[in-house]
Amino acid sequence: MSLLFPPALLSRIETSGIIAVLVIDRVADALPTAEALAAGGIDVIELALRTPESLAALREIKKRFPSLLVGAGTILSPAQIPQVLDAGADFAVAPGCNPRVLAAASAAGLPFGPGIVTPSDIEAAVENGCNLLKFFPAEPSGGLSYLKNMTAPYAHLGLRYVPLGGISETTAAPYLAEPSVAALGGSWIAPRDLIQKQDFVEIAARAQRARTLVLKTRAAR
Repeated sequence: MSLLFPPALLSRIETSGIIAVLVIDRVADALPTAEALAAGGIDVIELALRTPESLAALREIKKRFPSLLVGAGTILSPAQIPQVLDAGADFAVAPGCNPRVLAAASAAGLPFGPGIVTPSDIEAAVENGCNLLKFFPAEPSGGLSYLKNMTAPYAHLGLRYVPLGGISETTAAPYLAEPSVAALGGSWIAPRDLIQKQDFVEIAARAQRARTLVLKTRAAR
């Protein structure tokens, strides 16, 4: 099997330009959060498996909003692969490049984006058939300049990247202008504290600003 993101799925992510990264503590907050993001124009989500309610929240979002593209994040063990597939995940990502997790995702046919932060990570991902890689943590690791220099030897492979970690609304534009960046992991759009406070109006406003930034930046690149 393969870990590749097929062309239609990759195109959908590139068109969105932003993957809203969510940590949901209460299942009751899942649908209002997804609705706020969709209202603001964000239709690709990474729901991090960091709380006991994560899988249930993922299942609820996919059931209610089947047109949203929902990925499972923070995949740390092979056992999570069948769980997220059963919950309806369209893809999955991880903070690192665990070969056992990659093997499980490949066997299940689940498009998978491992986390990379070194050339060795990239080569391990390529060896396992990946084409979309999560650059994490982006800003603490050197930001866009580091990403461009690290990935230069692999440019001919056509790999695409999703930077995440430390990026904000005010620092997003240069990443979006980089041709190798498929999308940004937007953890600032619906942060955990806003979800907990149920400030869905602010989440929708942030989503709309992020979507506007994608359209403006991508039109100029």
